[in-house]
Amino acid sequence: MNTHLSAPAALSPLALASRIALASSVLFGLTPSALAQTAPAAPEPMLGTVVVRDSASAAPTEQSPAFGASVSSSATGLDLRLRETPQSISVTSQAQMQAFGLNEVRTLLSGVTGVQVEKVETDRTYFSARGFDITNFQEDGIGLPFASGLLNGDMDTAIYDRVEVLRGANGLLSSTGNPSATVNFVRKRPTAKLQASAGLTLGSWNLRRVDADVAGPLNASGSLRGRVIVADEDKNSYLDRYHARKQVASGVIEADLGPSTVLTLGHAQQNNRPQGLMWGALPLYYSDGSAIDYDRSASSAPAWARWDTDDGRSFAELLHDLGNGWSAKATLNQRRISSDTAMLYIYGTPDRATGAGLFSWPSTYDHQERQTLADLQFKGPFQLGGRRHEAVFGASAGRNKVDMASSYDDLGQALTLQQVLDGSFAMPDFDQGVSAFGNRVDKRRTVYSAGKFSLSDSLKLIAGLNLTRASSAGVQYGVDHNYRASKTQPFAGLVYDVHPNVSVYGSAASIFNPQIELDASGAVLDPVEGRTGELGLKFESSDKRLNASLAVFRTQQDNTAEYAGFANGISYYRGVDATARGFEAEIAGTVAPGWQLSAGYAQNRIKGEDGQNVRTFVPRQTLRLSTTVAIDAVPGLELGASLKWQSAISRDQGGGITSAQDAYALLDLMARYRFSQHWSLTANLRNTTDQKYLNSLLWDQNYYGEPRSASVTLNWAY
Repeated sequence: MNTHLSAPAALSPLALASRIALASSVLFGLTPSALAQTAPAAPEPMLGTVVVRDSASAAPTEQSPAFGASVSSSATGLDLRLRETPQSISVTSQAQMQAFGLNEVRTLLSGVTGVQVEKVETDRTYFSARGFDITNFQEDGIGLPFASGLLNGDMDTAIYDRVEVLRGANGLLSSTGNPSATVNFVRKRPTAKLQASAGLTLGSWNLRRVDADVAGPLNASGSLRGRVIVADEDKNSYLDRYHARKQVASGVIEADLGPSTVLTLGHAQQNNRPQGLMWGALPLYYSDGSAIDYDRSASSAPAWARWDTDDGRSFAELLHDLGNGWSAKATLNQRRISSDTAMLYIYGTPDRATGAGLFSWPSTYDHQERQTLADLQFKGPFQLGGRRHEAVFGASAGRNKVDMASSYDDLGQALTLQQVLDGSFAMPDFDQGVSAFGNRVDKRRTVYSAGKFSLSDSLKLIAGLNLTRASSAGVQYGVDHNYRASKTQPFAGLVYDVHPNVSVYGSAASIFNPQIELDASGAVLDPVEGRTGELGLKFESSDKRLNASLAVFRTQQDNTAEYAGFANGISYYRGVDATARGFEAEIAGTVAPGWQLSAGYAQNRIKGEDGQNVRTFVPRQTLRLSTTVAIDAVPGLELGASLKWQSAISRDQGGGITSAQDAYALLDLMARYRFSQHWSLTANLRNTTDQKYLNSLLWDQNYYGEPRSASVTLNWAY
C-alpha cells in the first residue's frame, strides 16, 4: 500500500492536459463512478512524498522487462507469492504483451498455459481451461460472470498492466466455483512520476493502430495523480467483406484524501464497429457427410452485417490504512454494454453437387446490459500461537440487468453455398416488428473469508469459505427465466516448503455455478456442481525472477452446458456430466540476463459417466511458449519467438458424421531494435509457416484462422 503525505498545489502542464483529456471523455459519455484501491508502487518516491510499501505487494509490471510475475492476489485477495499459492497461476506481463503485440484478449489468452480460445464467430468467443468453459473475467479481482457465457466482440488490452489466469476453482472471490479458470485483468494506474508513451502500428490487410498513454502527478506535491490512455485501430481482414474498427479511451484519477486514505476514480470506454461479420459461421460438411474445404477467406456474412457495441466500465475505490498492517477497501464497479446489430445466420447442409440445402435467418438485435458490483473487503496480519498469519474477509453484491429485443425478416429463404460465399443476400427491411425479446435481472450476494495460517516455519494453510446466493428473474427469448440457489463453498490448501526455493502443495474446492443456457424445451439448465482437487510442486529462483510449477488435477463437474443445436432463432444446450484429469507444467520469468521465457504444457482427458470421451472439441494436449533474447553482438537488438501447438480435435455431428481438425502449430516471430532510450521499432510475423486450420469445433459451424501476417510498430517512451 502507498500513502502519500502532501498538500494541494498549483496545476502543472501535465495536470492541465490530463484534465482537458478527462473533460473530453466526459463529453463522449465517459463518466467515472465512485470509491478506491491501493495506488501502484512508484518506481522512485517524489520529493516531499512519503511512500509506505508492502514488500510482498503485487507491483505493476510495466517498468520491468520480465515475463510473468512473482506475486498475485487473484486466488484469495491476499498478496501471495506464486510459490505460496496452492493453485496454478499464469501471469502475462506488460513486457510480453508489448513484445508480441498482444493488443486484444483473444490473442493474449491463446498464449496462456492450458487456455483454449474458441473463436466460434468473428465477434463472439468462448474460452476454456482444464476442459471446461471460463466464465469469470475480473478487473482488479472484482467481476461478475459473463451474462451470456461468452465474450462479445473484441476486448482491447491497452488499459491493462497485466493479465493473471488462476486455473482451478476460484469460488472465494468470484462468487462461483467454476473449475476452469478465472481471468483477472489488472488495470494500469496513475504513477507518482511523469511517464508517457505512444505507438504507431501498420500491418497486413491495411492494419492501422495508434496508442498513447500519459501518467503522472497533477499537482506539485503529488497528492493528485492521473492517467489517460487512448487507442484507435482500423483494419480490413483476410476474410471476405470483414472490416473492424475500435476506439478505446481510459481516464483514472487518484487522490490522497489524508495520510491514510486514497480515493481512485476511473472510466474506460471501448466502441467496436465491425462490418461484414459472421453470425454463426460456415457449414463444415456436405449432406453426404464429407468435409467442405473452403478458401481461407471464405465467409458466410454479407457486407451489410454489423454489430455496433459500446462498452463502458466505471469504477471507484476507497482504500484506508487501518494501521498495524490492516486495510479496508470499498469498491464499486459499473459496466454498461449497448449493442445494435443486423446479421445473417445460415443453417442447413449443402448438397455437394448443387450447393443447395442452405437457408437464411436474418436478424437485428438491440441489446442493453448494465452490471453493478459493490465489494467491501478487510485484510491484514494477526498473531496467533506465537506466529504471524494473514486474513481477508468481506462481502459483495452484484446485479446484472439485461434487456434484449430482436426482429427477423426473410426467414427460411433457400440459398446455395455459392450464394452464401459471395455475400449476395440482400439486407431485409426488418419491418416485421419485434419477434423475440428478453429482460432479466441476475443477482449475486456473497460473503467470504480466507486466511494464510503459518502452522510452522515451513507449513502454510490457505483456507477460506464463501457463501453465495444467486437468483435470476425475467424472460429470455419469451420464456420464463427464473431460478434461486444458495451454496456454501469451502476452499483449503496446504503449502510445504521442502527447500527455501521449492514448495509442494495440495488444494481442494467445491464447484457451484448457476447457468443461463437454455435446453431444447426452453428451460434454464440447473447450476453446475462438483468438486476439484490439485497437487503440485513450485519453484522460485533465489532472485525471485523465475518461477516454475508442476500440477496434477482432477475435476468432477455435473450438468455442464454443451452446445446441442440451433432452432427458432436461439442456440440450445444439454447438460453433460464429466470428469477431467490432467497435469500442467509451466516456467516463466528471467532465465538469464537478457533472456525472458514463458512456457507451459497442459494435458488432460475428459470422460463422461459411461467412461467415454466427451467434449472432444477440447484439445487434450497444448503447448505454449514465448521467449525473447537480447543480442549482445548488436546492442539494442532483441529477437523472439512464440509457439502455440495443440493436439487433434473432433466433433460428432450425429448420423455417423464427424468433423475433425488435425494437430497443428502456429509460430510467431518478433524482432525489436531500440534506437535510443526513447525510440524503438518492433516487427512481428504471425503464423510464419502459413498454417491452415479451423478456429474451433465447439459448434457445428466454423471458419479458418488467420494466415501469415506481419506488422511493424514504432514506439516512443518517456
